[in-house]
Amino acid sequence: MDKATIGGVVMAFGLLALAVMLAPGGNFLAFWDAASASVVIGGALAAICIAFPLGALLLIPKVTMKVVFPKEKNLAPVIKQLVEFSEIARRDGILALEGKTEEIEDPFILLGIQMAVDGTDAELMEAVLRTEMEAISSRHKVGKSLMETGGRYAPAFGMIGTLMGLIIMLGNMDDPAAIGPGMAVALITTLYGAMISNIIFLPFADKLGYYTKREMEVREVIVRGILSIQDGDNPRMLEQKLNAFLPEHLRETKDGEAA
Repeated sequence: MDKATIGGVVMAFGLLALAVMLAPGGNFLAFWDAASASVVIGGALAAICIAFPLGALLLIPKVTMKVVFPKEKNLAPVIKQLVEFSEIARRDGILALEGKTEEIEDPFILLGIQMAVDGTDAELMEAVLRTEMEAISSRHKVGKSLMETGGRYAPAFGMIGTLMGLIIMLGNMDDPAAIGPGMAVALITTLYGAMISNIIFLPFADKLGYYTKREMEVREVIVRGILSIQDGDNPRMLEQKLNAFLPEHLRETKDGEAA
């Protein structure tokens, strides 16, 4: 579980709740309106439905779970594994890596090692691996776009709900006592749109972008490592080359344990 995501969402709503409690005459019930919530949430989802095909919409639960429960890879263990493969290939020949394929959990590493064992041309192997990276990045962009679309349209539907509330309020001007509560309800819709956009949709989109960037960094290390293994580079030189992707303080950690 990503504690930063959960903590950030809880902190954001907690600060808003604290502001209501500290305000003179603050009342939580005054900030709840079912009609306003339905306009904003339903409108944002409707906009996403219009902007994307049905297949993409089915990704929303999966994308949300990825933000909360990410499967983020650390670079240090990947580098350690590649260096071990390099030592085996250097000592026993690259065909010896065929016996290690059952131990490889990452399908991307497995693909590269299998092509190296099969004697695939280096240029072709790099082209295949980078095409796979582009396909993964493209799939990730769909999930990020879903969140960004919701973040754009939620405030817009908040304004639409506010305008609807004002129209309803102006239609009841014969009752001065209803003007104040009516204005409050109209403004709540704008508040909901801003909250959902800036606490849920847009931060989730940024977090997905961060995870995609980190995953592409790991896969870049894998591509360079496998190409070096096929070229028969010295394992120590390979380790130094791949460690350049790690922060300085993690390079000094034995076997990447702290990483």
